[in-house]
Amino acid sequence: MDFKKVKAEATTITRNLADFSEGTNNVYETVVIISKRANQIAIEMKDELKKKLEEFEEANETLEEKFENQEQIQISKFYERLPKPSLIATQEYLEGKIHWRNPKQETNDGF
Repeated sequence: MDFKKVKAEATTITRNLADFSEGTNNVYETVVIISKRANQIAIEMKDELKKKLEEFEEANETLEEKFENQEQIQISKFYERLPKPSLIATQEYLEGKIHWRNPKQETNDGF
C-alpha cells in the first residue's frame, strides 16, 4: 500500500453513525470489520518501516557507536505524520474498498 496516497484524515472527525450500518445493518459488526482492517494496515506499516530502517543498521554497531542519521530521522517522522491505521481503515470502509464475508450468514449447501 502506498501510504503517500492515502486520503484519510490525520485527526479524528465526527462521523454519522448511520453511515457505518449501511453495508452490514449492524454497527458493531462494522466496527469489527474496521478493526481487523486497521490491524492489517498497522502490520503492513510496521513491516515497511522496519525494512526501510534496516538499511541503516550495521552489523558491528554497539550502543556507544550509534549516531544520529538525518535520513533515518526523516523516514521515522514521515511515518509518525501518517494517519493512524484505524482512520485509514475507516476511510476505506466508507469508500467501499473493504471486502468482507460473514461465515455465519453463508448457507451450508446441505451439509
